[in-house]
This record gives sequence, structure tokens and C-alpha cells, in this order.
Amino acid sequence: MADLFASGRLVDFILVVVFLEAAALLVYWSRVRRGISPRDLLPNLCAGVFLLLALRATLAGSGWMLASVFLAAAGLAHLTDVTRRWRN
Repeated sequence: MADLFASGRLVDFILVVVFLEAAALLVYWSRVRRGISPRDLLPNLCAGVFLLLALRATLAGSGWMLASVFLAAAGLAHLTDVTRRWRN
């Protein structure tokens, strides 16, 4: 079990679940036009995905620079999400 965490494979599994969730929500929205629109959903999901990628990079020993890039991208996606919500 410790190897699952240390290797980052657990993060890979979580990323697959997030992508499946996003696909399901986008398909649902495109068919019935109910739920969360893609313009509102994607910045939020991107922030989470970038945080997971930063965790994955750290667990895999990729170095601080790659993790920092993912954290910066997560921050920008979060800022985009907050800005969109603030206007509405």
C-alpha cells in the first residue's frame, strides 16, 4: 500500500477518475443543457488537476521546478475560476 502512494500511481488513478467525471458532466451538459456549463466547470477542474500533477511530480521525485510549474498553473486556473464566479 505504501508503494501505491510513494510511486504516485494513486494520483494517476485519481486523475483518471477526474477525467471520467469531466467527460460525463460535459456529455450530460451538451445533451440536456443542465448542470454546470463547460465554461464554469473547466477552470475548477483544471485547478484540481494541476494540484494533482504537482503532487505526482513531487512523489515521483521530478524536482521542485516541475512541481512549481504545476502549482503556478493551478493558481492561474483558480484565479480564472474565482474571477468568473465573482462576475456572476
